[in-house]
Amino acid sequence: MAKSLYETLEVSENASSDEIKKAYRKLARKYHPDVNKDKDAEEKFKEVNAAYEILGDEEKKKQYDAYGDSMFGNQSFQDFSRSQGGAGSASFDDILNNLFSGGFERGGRGGRSSFSFGGSGFDFGGGGFGGGGFSAQNMERLNVNAELFIDIQRALVGGKETIQVGEHRFDIKIPTGAMEGTKLRAKGKGRTSNGMTGDAILTLKFNPSDKYRVDGLDVYMNFDLSLKTALFGGKIEIELPTKSVKMKIPENTKNGQKFKMKGLGFVNSKIAQTGNIYLVANVLLPDINSLSLELKELLEAELKD
Repeated sequence: MAKSLYETLEVSENASSDEIKKAYRKLARKYHPDVNKDKDAEEKFKEVNAAYEILGDEEKKKQYDAYGDSMFGNQSFQDFSRSQGGAGSASFDDILNNLFSGGFERGGRGGRSSFSFGGSGFDFGGGGFGGGGFSAQNMERLNVNAELFIDIQRALVGGKETIQVGEHRFDIKIPTGAMEGTKLRAKGKGRTSNGMTGDAILTLKFNPSDKYRVDGLDVYMNFDLSLKTALFGGKIEIELPTKSVKMKIPENTKNGQKFKMKGLGFVNSKIAQTGNIYLVANVLLPDINSLSLELKELLEAELKD
């Protein structure tokens, strides 16, 4: 049985989940349009992402391992996509959504399954994806979509959150560096009907913050700096969301000057990129009345308008 998605990620059909993830990250970096300016790189990048969307998901991988490229009418995934009109009319996301979010339905008589996309029909024979006499589309209707509001610091650090969705109260794991808009799936925490239970699909949203500002994958964080250290330099310690760091402050540091903490921002796993934290200096000016008369006179004489 042909299985072109493994070929796309350049791994064997017996590859472990870690091997699949490692291969995906390598290829995503190689073909990312920001890095690779070859005219075919963007299409290849989409194929790599689509392959990982399936092989990186335990349930989708089981389905693909069972049916292989017969899911695409015994074509490779790339050929199947192009036959549907290419990236211009049928994106990889559209195809994946149809394949795994209701595109396969249990047939009425004879227990046969079929997939229809863009007017093309493919017959897969008995069994199919609908198992148990219900369609994947019906299962989708049992899913519950909700927004999960968390602090930016919690998203950077990750960890467990206890939440209530409908009648279900449960813990959900927040991945370290989870971006706003990240979707988390809690199995079996959706609606129940006819002995079947859907999932809770949670979309991460950030609470407003006076401490952090988010720009894409990057995070900006202000820190207070004494005038003395700003003028003459020195070493300070700052608490970041995930760890404490010691910084060397150079002489003549300006108010608003930025210091980059590489790789400590948010994570986009689809393109294997991690943002940075930028520490923004807030130079503190002393109360002029707290200074000695001699120093006040000296400053007034020396400082220029």
